[in-house]
Amino acid sequence: MTLKIYTRTGDEGDTGLFGGGRVSKDHPRVEAYGDIDELNAILGQARSIDMMPRIDEVLAPIQRDLFAIGALLATPDLEKMHEQLAKARISDERIAQMERSIDDGESELEPLKAFIMPGGTPKAAALHVARTVCRRAERAVVRLQRDAEVPQVVIVYLNRLSDLLFVLARVANRRAGAGEVTW
Repeated sequence: MTLKIYTRTGDEGDTGLFGGGRVSKDHPRVEAYGDIDELNAILGQARSIDMMPRIDEVLAPIQRDLFAIGALLATPDLEKMHEQLAKARISDERIAQMERSIDDGESELEPLKAFIMPGGTPKAAALHVARTVCRRAERAVVRLQRDAEVPQVVIVYLNRLSDLLFVLARVANRRAGAGEVTW
């Protein structure tokens, strides 16, 4: 039997959560994991533009992490789904790896002396868009955290990721020989 992509279960404006239950499609939980999904798609787009192996190698595991974060956010009862969420772990080591990537990127950049206008090469511009979507996702997760259990590591991860995306955008422009426009 082939599964169909459409189920018709959301035709009334609600959606199912991982582990059971249904909520409106504009519920803060759905907004949060929807923003994570959008971020993941934009990172996929950024990776497809002007392949830059050292940058793209940093982004690929982040996309996997975002699937894990989406699963955590789509699960209202983390204890109930503990076994199913085993793959959805984000560790402090992943954050440390992102910090090392930020440090590595900054080591090849001029120190910031002004605000950088988003843009430059198509790859850098896509990374800047990803950074802004990441910040929106972070705000959505913070809103969700007011009323629901969200592992703190998710907010830390997104905060660090937006910094990393900013640095990678600058690195992409530098490696392509594109200058930066300051404000």
